[in-house]
Amino acid sequence: MNTFSKTLVIILTCGALALAGGQTKLRVEGSTTVLPIAQMAAEEFMNARPDVTISVQGGGSGVGIASLMDKPCDIADASRAMKDDEIKNAVAKGVNPVAHIVAMDGIAVILHPSNKIANLTIDQIRKIYTGKISNWKEVGGEDKKIVVLSRDSASGTFEAFSKLALNGEKVRKDALMNASNKAIATTVENTPGAIGYVGVGYITKKVKAVTVENVVCVKKNVLIKTYPLSRPLFMYTNGKPQGAVKEFIDFILRKEGQALVEEAGYVGLK
Repeated sequence: MNTFSKTLVIILTCGALALAGGQTKLRVEGSTTVLPIAQMAAEEFMNARPDVTISVQGGGSGVGIASLMDKPCDIADASRAMKDDEIKNAVAKGVNPVAHIVAMDGIAVILHPSNKIANLTIDQIRKIYTGKISNWKEVGGEDKKIVVLSRDSASGTFEAFSKLALNGEKVRKDALMNASNKAIATTVENTPGAIGYVGVGYITKKVKAVTVENVVCVKKNVLIKTYPLSRPLFMYTNGKPQGAVKEFIDFILRKEGQALVEEAGYVGLK
């Protein structure tokens, strides 16, 4: 096969990119929470299927959903369900979003390890994030200003946290907005008065995950939804998946893929 043939790319409408020589290219984009799952699954899938190339990008759930609507990506990662207006807009663009739950997650509330607080109630979390509580002494901690960290509005984690913890109330104006789970975890790690929230896969020994309503954010509690900030994680496709897109999602849902979900620090569906 000559060099020209090897590099020839034929774009298939509303589907994966098919490359010369039987090579197929998939693009996965969206949630930074789902990102580690997608990256690990893509690597393993490509090892077994060298004829498929998978590009995985973050950016947030809103970014992935917008990309699916505009058809640059084949799979949109999302840490929240699509909104009604998003579905309506997608349909108007000729896109039929189909949701695939690939894992479960607990949104962990994290503090600096030096913070003595071990548990927070949903009411306390809501008051901290909406500005009604601004000092740790108001919830039994030291006399120290609370530094509030939040995800930005493009984040599915932000949407889920707002619904589950804040009852839809607006985040305080002085909150420091971050573009990723990793950014929040790193800032909390280096800021003694900070509070943040991340997907369970981003908990490290360098931060302190508190219990919420005295329930620990661990696999069992997330799976049976006794942990108050539990949620499903999604991959969205345009219509019922076919070809390599279907094979990739099926792989994630099988035993091997769910083992990767667990390895990434999230909760498998079984």
